[in-house]
Amino acid sequence: MSSAAHPFPARIELTGEGLVLRDWTEADLSAMPDLFEDPDVAYWTPIVSPFDEKAATARLERARTLRSEGTTILLAITVDGGAPLGEVMLRRLPDGVELGYAVGPAHRGQGLAGRAVRIMAGYAFEQLGVERVVLELEAENAASMAVATKAGFTLLDVPLIEGEEKGRPFVLQTWGLSRSPEAS
Repeated sequence: MSSAAHPFPARIELTGEGLVLRDWTEADLSAMPDLFEDPDVAYWTPIVSPFDEKAATARLERARTLRSEGTTILLAITVDGGAPLGEVMLRRLPDGVELGYAVGPAHRGQGLAGRAVRIMAGYAFEQLGVERVVLELEAENAASMAVATKAGFTLLDVPLIEGEEKGRPFVLQTWGLSRSPEAS
């Protein structure tokens, strides 16, 4: 079943593993620079840098546009539906979905990314009917490699993805997690 066969709902809230993943709102705009204006976020992700209030407004608008186009979901990572601690992304691919994440520097080391990835993978399997979700990571990004491993992903034997982002060349490995047979 193609993931494109299912439109995204206008609102999404996912819970589990002590987290609430929810839509970004205007109330989050002032918190977003503290999460995304960070050297690690700037280096490892395509999130714009510097990240200020103008960038926050643009990201909120982009999140809404991507959702309405049916291509991508961007959700705030929270513990209780309140203050955002980071972001988790789901982007449709021809044969599944790609997940991504960024956790604010003050909130790292709490397992937020791994838990958010597992919740979003569950959504992709259960609600979108995909058979596999992937993470595309640079081998040098030790923190993301640890997240992938803890979330149950394995390195796939597929070609590396080479490109350039923000004037910096990158080489991405693809890590995958397949739907468990009992979930089908």
